[in-house]
Amino acid sequence: METKAYPQLGEALYSATLPNGLRLRVIPKKGFRSRYAVFAANYGGCHRRFSVDGQRRDTPAGVAHFLEHKMFDLPEGDRTLDRLTANGADPNAFTSEDMTCYYFQCTEHFEENLRLLLHLVSTPYFTEETVRKEQGIIGQEIRMSEDSPDSAVFDGLLRQLYARHPIRDRILGTEESIGEITAQTLYDCHKVFYAPCNMCLCVEGDVDPEEIERIAREELPEERGSAPEADFGEEEGLLPLERLRRREMDVSAPQFLIGAKLRPTGKGTEALRQHLISALSLRQLLGSSSDFYNRLYAQGLLNRDFDAEVAYGVGIATLFVGGESSDPEGVLRAVEEELARVQREGLDPVRFERAKRASFGARLRGLEDFESVCLSLAEGVFDDYCSLDATALLQDLSINACEDFLRELSPERLAISIIEPRRT
Repeated sequence: METKAYPQLGEALYSATLPNGLRLRVIPKKGFRSRYAVFAANYGGCHRRFSVDGQRRDTPAGVAHFLEHKMFDLPEGDRTLDRLTANGADPNAFTSEDMTCYYFQCTEHFEENLRLLLHLVSTPYFTEETVRKEQGIIGQEIRMSEDSPDSAVFDGLLRQLYARHPIRDRILGTEESIGEITAQTLYDCHKVFYAPCNMCLCVEGDVDPEEIERIAREELPEERGSAPEADFGEEEGLLPLERLRRREMDVSAPQFLIGAKLRPTGKGTEALRQHLISALSLRQLLGSSSDFYNRLYAQGLLNRDFDAEVAYGVGIATLFVGGESSDPEGVLRAVEEELARVQREGLDPVRFERAKRASFGARLRGLEDFESVCLSLAEGVFDDYCSLDATALLQDLSINACEDFLRELSPERLAISIIEPRRT
């Protein structure tokens, strides 16, 4: 295995690519009782259209999430999830727009639990009967999510911003789309997206990296498989389809989400650098210590739920700014005014350095969270960078880079989705 030391962080990263294509990342932490493992597939809700071995495929919305649910069944009739829990592990899984992750944390029996997890995810077993049963379960989940204000404001904004990209469609799919899923659909997508060459295994804790590699070699298929090529459609323009959308729901106060499409960053170290620039820029512009936030908080227009971030992945980048407010459109106008001011005057150099130090400290503290570290490593594997390089890159970021990022955010590119209390 290759080893890279990070003296500034007090960490060492062990890396390997196995003959079957699996990418392995291990951070040993001597003396720590907790150990964490993430087994991830480069497969999320947006990977609906793809090509593999020269053949194009188009699948219904919701397959990635549906497959995640069904991977907890095994041919021998037991549920490995229950076995992991009985063995002292805390296992779970999730599907995002761009990734499916299976993970667990434990303090004992780590190697045995790791074998169970790898066996679980690499062993597909579906029948038409169990698929029909799961369609009912996920259908209920879909109906429940449709009554969620958080989901409604988020889904509404994405449909305002994107014309064709599959991010418009919910990760869960719809009751109609999951009704098209068969056992063969799941077998076909598992073969393509759960091929070792399209997956990674990230581990942190008091473990032996060589032993982790040996377990992965023994438990996973030897066949490499063919990596799929995703098709997200034609490149989107930067202007939203619809600037304002309202919906009434059972909420006590209006909820809002402001968003904008940004230029995608590609992959590699430059992508990680852009992630850092956007986070640092938003910390100065809208963060909890910014003049903007404190002014609107004092006016009663914002509360502690306010947040701002840029989400990267699946060939796109999206700005999200949201929370609760008695006047969401007033918040939008204030955001536009603050952007205009910074674009005109620039950022304050003293506050920039303070924000950079705060970001650096937050990243150092984040190294104590094994879950966050492993998930960040997995994201980096699929985007060709190492998340541990972030601290060194952060130190070199300039105020000019952040100002350039903020200058791209013109008012006509912003859209707002609002959920209002029902009128009586």
